[in-house]
Parts: sequence; C-alpha cells; structure tokens
Amino acid sequence: MDQQRLPPGLYIVATPIGNLGDLSPRAAETLRRADLVLAEDKRVTAKLLSHAGAKVRMANYNDHTSEADRERIIARLGGEAIALVSDAGTPLISDPGYKLVRAARAAGHSVFTVPGPSAVIAALTLAGLPTDRFLFAGFLPSRAKARADAIAELANVRASLVFYESGPRLGQALATLADALGERDAAVVREISKLYEESVTGSLSELAQRYSNTQPKGEIVIVVGPPAETPPLNAEDQDAALREALTRLPPAKAAGEIAKIFGIDRKLLYARAMELKR
Repeated sequence: MDQQRLPPGLYIVATPIGNLGDLSPRAAETLRRADLVLAEDKRVTAKLLSHAGAKVRMANYNDHTSEADRERIIARLGGEAIALVSDAGTPLISDPGYKLVRAARAAGHSVFTVPGPSAVIAALTLAGLPTDRFLFAGFLPSRAKARADAIAELANVRASLVFYESGPRLGQALATLADALGERDAAVVREISKLYEESVTGSLSELAQRYSNTQPKGEIVIVVGPPAETPPLNAEDQDAALREALTRLPPAKAAGEIAKIFGIDRKLLYARAMELKR
C-alpha cells in the first residue's frame, strides 16, 4: 500500500513534539508516499524521515521562503503530493504555513490534514487549568514595552492564556505577566513527551520568583488561568474604588489598577478618574 501514490495536493502533517513514538501510523505512511516533504529544518526532518522509513526528497519551507519559491511549490501541487512538516508539532501553529495553505486553496488544489501532536494542547492537558476556553498568543515580544503592551491587551480575556517562550526569556516574561495580571494560577510546562518532561504550577508571582535566576532548557509553554470572576461594581462602588486608588496613584495608573482588578474598561475608568480628580 505504501508504494501507491497519494492523490496530488498539500498534506499538513503533524510531527512528534519530542518522542518519535508519537508519530502516527497515518503520518508515517503519508511521509513515505509523498513526492516531496517541505521541512522547516532539513537536518531535523531527516531524523524523522529515517524513523518513518521514508526515502523522499526534501526542500526548505520556513520564514525565509520567498514568494517566488512558494509559487513554484503551488505549481507542483497539481500533479504531486507534497507534505508540509514543522520541526515539532503541528504545522501552521506559530509558523508561516498558513500562507502556503491559502495559496494552495486559491489555486484550486486539495489540502489535507494529518493531525497529531500540538504543544499547545499538550500543555493545557498538563497544566490543570480551565480548558473550556483558551487563547493561544504565541511568543511574547522580546522588547519590554511591546511585551507589556501585548499582555495588557489580553488582561481582560476571560479564558486561559497560552504562550510559547524560551529559557533565557522565561523569568522576565513571568515577571511581566505577574505584574500585569496579578496572582493568577499558572503553569510552566517544558520538554513535553521527552525524558525530562516537567510541569511546574503556582501563582504567576511564585513562578516568576522560581525562574528569576534560572534558565531552563527545552521548549517551554506558559499557561495562565483566566481572571477570577468578580461581581460587577455599581457606580458608587466604582467611584469609591477609584477615589481610594487616586489617593495613592495618578489617574492613569489608578484607572489601570481598578480595570485590572474588576475587569472594567480602562479608558472609561480613566475618564471617570479625571472627573473625580477635578
């Protein structure tokens, strides 16, 4: 059966996060029968193809792939089965694969998915935090202000938040999250499915302290629980909270503090704070 040609089209193939045993039989068969495998890093994918017993040509497809190269790939889809893989996990999750899928569909070619491992889903299952609603936010910006602004945009999202992060940036990312989101429950999950898989849970401030001077190795996922449910403030309670905050803080920071605690729009609170200040 493996010698039969696959129908032409683009195949999105999920690959193991760490343990090669997680490669599904269907994914292995797809890789063996494909005409071409598009790899994020051919050195990484070569090990996977060897494990699957797939002797197939590879080409690079990553952040540096040009529009011209993408067009050449699309032109081949009419008569060839081309598999897209990432270094680990499901393609298109925090990588540029969506552009290829969009272009393939626009050209009228078939697109198939071969689902499997995803670090986002795996981390959620290990974190022990609510999973009925979650938002994947990818990697936080590296610069401090951009990172703080990105987190501020997510502060009132009533869902668990999922981020990718690297070891050298983990401590600072957790500190910024703790400062912006308060004492939320969170988890740091790393090396999923590998020998040293680890899930560390606690409040954001506890985790920020733990990793303040530690740079763990491996792929890291941060999961942050949703904001606590708080009863809506009536106008009198809102003004009372703002007045108290204004005794300690300037209007902008007072509005930000109350907005974060009670999930109220910061701009509305700032306008009211300015009225109270006058």
